[in-house]
Amino acid sequence: MKITFWGAARAVTGSQHLIHVNGKRILLDCGLFQGHRAQAFERNRNLPFEAESVDAMVLSHAHIDHCGNVPTLVKGGFRGDIHCTMATADLVSIMLRDSAHIHLRDVEYVNKKHKRKGLPPIEPLYSIEDAEESLNYLVGHNYNRWFPVTTGVRALLRDAGHILGSAIAVLEIKEDGRTFRLAFTGDLGRRDLPILRDPVLVSDIDYLITESTYGNRFHDDISHVETELAETVQHTYSKGGRLIIPAFSLERTQEVIYTLYRLKEAQKIPTLPIYVDSPLAIDATEVFRVHPECFDDEINEYLLRQEDPFGFRGLHYFRNVEESKRLNELDGPMIIISASGMCEAGRILHHLKNNIEDERNTVLIVSFQAEHTLGRRIAEKRERVRIFGEEYELRAHVKVIDSFSGHADRTELLGWIRHADGDLKGVFVVHGEEEQSMALAEGIRDLGVPSVLVPRRGDNVTV
Repeated sequence: MKITFWGAARAVTGSQHLIHVNGKRILLDCGLFQGHRAQAFERNRNLPFEAESVDAMVLSHAHIDHCGNVPTLVKGGFRGDIHCTMATADLVSIMLRDSAHIHLRDVEYVNKKHKRKGLPPIEPLYSIEDAEESLNYLVGHNYNRWFPVTTGVRALLRDAGHILGSAIAVLEIKEDGRTFRLAFTGDLGRRDLPILRDPVLVSDIDYLITESTYGNRFHDDISHVETELAETVQHTYSKGGRLIIPAFSLERTQEVIYTLYRLKEAQKIPTLPIYVDSPLAIDATEVFRVHPECFDDEINEYLLRQEDPFGFRGLHYFRNVEESKRLNELDGPMIIISASGMCEAGRILHHLKNNIEDERNTVLIVSFQAEHTLGRRIAEKRERVRIFGEEYELRAHVKVIDSFSGHADRTELLGWIRHADGDLKGVFVVHGEEEQSMALAEGIRDLGVPSVLVPRRGDNVTV
């Protein structure tokens, strides 16, 4: 067996790992690379392998850096099955359509500049029709049930606890008279997060491809999140201000809503309107409602005994632009949750533009903010930030709550790997900035794993 690491190698986006076994090719994830516009455009448009040569794909979860380039794969001639969980299949259907819309808008923006410069127009990475065509290849599976992938390879999906439907893929491989198991974490979640079950501990594996997003970072205790959020709401309410929460439409928005619901039920926050201003978040929340098999016991009890924690009184979902604009005309304290989580696109930019210079307001950061993003600059409390090309003074209070993160931190990653390390012969560390990946690799070596590699893009290893 040979593994070639084509994406998320010493980087945090564009997950793509290609396995060659028994004359077949299996692709683990096909995510979008996210970075500087020109580099991302070039890398995403040109897959580093022949799409039609891939026989099957196993998809860990529905985040766009793991699934977002599936339409390009299908456009290129891929005709195999894309194996994932049932919930992931449902989420991918809305994520890819939304991604196509974003590419179309981006291309329209770039082509306006090209026209002024006399340059030829460019085409979007893929169209809505391309996205919809790729959905025909999704094959949904339940957790914990083996299914065939290709010749001599079967797979099992275990709950990764990262987002709804996220999975750790375990491949059992028979090759040249031997049988061994390779596990791929996708993105590994955390214990005790709201809504989802904890990540499943996996053992009896020989090789592991693991993420390392927080390979040298540590989260605050998750038990503090409700107290911190309640204090932030009360602080903003006391000043008559608005609480602006940039949040990813998938998972983070639902976690924030659920936590606000719990605080409201416990009367730990004042009564004030909550607006979710994101069409994608609305669609994702609908998918949440139809997949209770992914929920932990706590939220299932709420669903049986209490009102809908995603549809309680005082919670309003805004889909169209006119509703979004009307928020600027409303008076009094309120909470606005909008995408994108790193403040790089979407309606959140308008809410920040309209509210960031008012010291009564609060911007609450609840997600990891990558370098060179507006969200990172706000989290660092820069005095001035640029929104839509114009500078604004950051007068609003800024609060960062790291406890909402859906990625396992260093302690949690090493704890999960320690449990798996019965007969581990090798670990490949991916999906992290180089510093994080290298630090986690060193920690894994300290566990006694005989071979730990941090591959670069294009590296291949023979197992």
